[in-house]
Amino acid sequence: MYVPPAFAEDDPDRLRDFIRRYPLGTLVTATANGLDANHIPLLLSTPADAGAKLHGHIARANPLWRDVVTNAPALVIFHGPDSFISPSWYPSKREHARVVPTWNYAVVHAHGLLRFIDDSAWVRAHVEALTHEHEGDRDTPWAVTDAPAEFVETMVAAVVGLEISITRWYGKWKVSQNRSVADRLGVIGGLEHQASESSVAMAALVNETLSEG
Repeated sequence: MYVPPAFAEDDPDRLRDFIRRYPLGTLVTATANGLDANHIPLLLSTPADAGAKLHGHIARANPLWRDVVTNAPALVIFHGPDSFISPSWYPSKREHARVVPTWNYAVVHAHGLLRFIDDSAWVRAHVEALTHEHEGDRDTPWAVTDAPAEFVETMVAAVVGLEISITRWYGKWKVSQNRSVADRLGVIGGLEHQASESSVAMAALVNETLSEG
């Protein structure tokens, strides 16, 4: 991924927070049939004695786990908010008109080594952890044990676990850092006026650049 210095993000804490907020990753792998992409909710695990790992699962019927060799290189792309940026939001448009539209977005790329885990105990523990991650804050959280045991066993048997040992990761925050403060304020106003979930989230990212200097 092309990352101009102004848009580079490599703070590990910020990358971790981003993945936890936007956990649906696009897993890109090379197979005998060419490049393959799968969209998988992933959990980021950071044990003290090892590097960061991503844990997930795919359907047993998905041929990916048979097509990819152990420790094959893989890329996971995590997508955050994005939005079209109109040059009409820039005060500089009124000053000199030398402005054009662009697109703001935030993404994280995680490169690593992929292996599949065909172990029912591992898969069960992973599914429980993934469930807790996304149900834990609800007023009445659902738990795996809420379903009949034999049903859970059938569901667990129908999937295969996967783990990606991250070798490098980096982010690209293209959030108007290359514009003047006045133009960024105009972008924030324009995005907030649109009032969509993505535009409001992008406005918050642009606003963060004002305090970062």
